[in-house]
Amino acid sequence: MAIALITDFGLTDGYVGTMKGVIASIAPQVLVIDLSHHIPPQDLAAGRFCLLNAAPYFPPETIFVGVVDPGVGTSREAIAVQFAGGYFVGPNNGLGSGLFEKYPVITAVILDNPHYWRSPKLEAISSTFHGRDIFAPVAAHLALGVPVDALGSPLGRESIVSLNLPTYQRLGKTYHGIVQHIDHFGNLITNIPGTVCPNMQGHMTLACQMIPLVQTYGDVAIACPCALVGSHGWLEISLNQGHAQEFFQVQRGAIVHYNP
Repeated sequence: MAIALITDFGLTDGYVGTMKGVIASIAPQVLVIDLSHHIPPQDLAAGRFCLLNAAPYFPPETIFVGVVDPGVGTSREAIAVQFAGGYFVGPNNGLGSGLFEKYPVITAVILDNPHYWRSPKLEAISSTFHGRDIFAPVAAHLALGVPVDALGSPLGRESIVSLNLPTYQRLGKTYHGIVQHIDHFGNLITNIPGTVCPNMQGHMTLACQMIPLVQTYGDVAIACPCALVGSHGWLEISLNQGHAQEFFQVQRGAIVHYNP
């Protein structure tokens, strides 16, 4: 069983390493994988996107520990969710909601059993670092075979927070969507699935500019825009060897269209 970490901590400080140290002190043989630690601070939608698109490539029963947690220390719940194929441990703030929409939820609990938190003999639980004191040790105990139900009180599926993200629509022959994510390269990843264009024909429109649909970035000249189906399976708008966000001067939520 593996534990995958996704946070907005960055790597400058010791937060990620501290979480790994807690896991190693409980379950030293467990494989810990860094999914990402460069989610923009407090950006739940970006964290949700990365979790949703990475999960299919992890081994079955992977424990995803998510710490993008602007409400840490407040009344927001800490949860563990077992879904078909794996687990999520983190805040109940929508970070894991993409997983729960794609995969059936088996069971979910509020993490209110302190027996599986970091040892209270060391010091009080921090109100600002639940990644270290609750999520990391809970994940380690899960990896050792502790059942989800032992970790806390039951949580109904209807009480799991979801992010209210828009979906694409089809009007006539045109698909209408938005930019749902902007990656490190500046690619504008839309919420229109690549399955709507099996023949790879047509064009996309963004900021009043028509953009040809191609197979890969090199099918257009350097510094020219193109649209394609990215490795994540969504239609994206890119700039060959360039930064599409800077080129188009748009942000997440920008309206896009696809015409077959």
